[in-house]
Amino acid sequence: MEQPLSGARADAMMEPRPRRGFVVFKWLMYTLLAGDVVLYALFGRLTELVDTTAWLVLLMLFEWETGGWPLPARWRSSLHGVRAIAALAVLVACVGYALERQWLDFANEMVWLGIVALLELEVRLPAGGVRLHRGRRACAVVLYVTLVGFLLAWAIQGATGPEPLHAWLDAWDALLWLSAFVVIELNVFGYARHRRGRRLLA
Repeated sequence: MEQPLSGARADAMMEPRPRRGFVVFKWLMYTLLAGDVVLYALFGRLTELVDTTAWLVLLMLFEWETGGWPLPARWRSSLHGVRAIAALAVLVACVGYALERQWLDFANEMVWLGIVALLELEVRLPAGGVRLHRGRRACAVVLYVTLVGFLLAWAIQGATGPEPLHAWLDAWDALLWLSAFVVIELNVFGYARHRRGRRLLA
């Protein structure tokens, strides 16, 4: 007689498997972002290195939470601690950009924090809150368009500014993070749908 599946294993089997192309693209983006950390270690400022490293840690934790990966209960407190440290590092980087008067970097950081807040909101909004979900997505579109504007500003600085290498590095970084957060948005929508489906079945 077959034994019933445990909760975590049953949840994993209930979740639809992502397409292989999406998985390859996702991990390609994450690999390039890891390389981005190396580039900032070689050519960037310390504030940028701290910022990029902290965001990469937060990204991987968010991937773990929303990507359907098994998460043992005994690890949750440790992961929350790592997330708190990474979030603190992001705030330190924000202060660093302000002190260095790097206002484009500072504005970029503020917009990304807004996007993360909206992603967290998407996961926690009730299933019946259609208007809330639409409002969240409309706000997200505005913020993503703003980030595209920052990317173009860095590209223009790379083509015409006095420090082209640094500006092109920032433009490349912005492009990678935009691509990576497309992945996270898709993960979040799938994760949120899965949670709402479980609530309806409960």
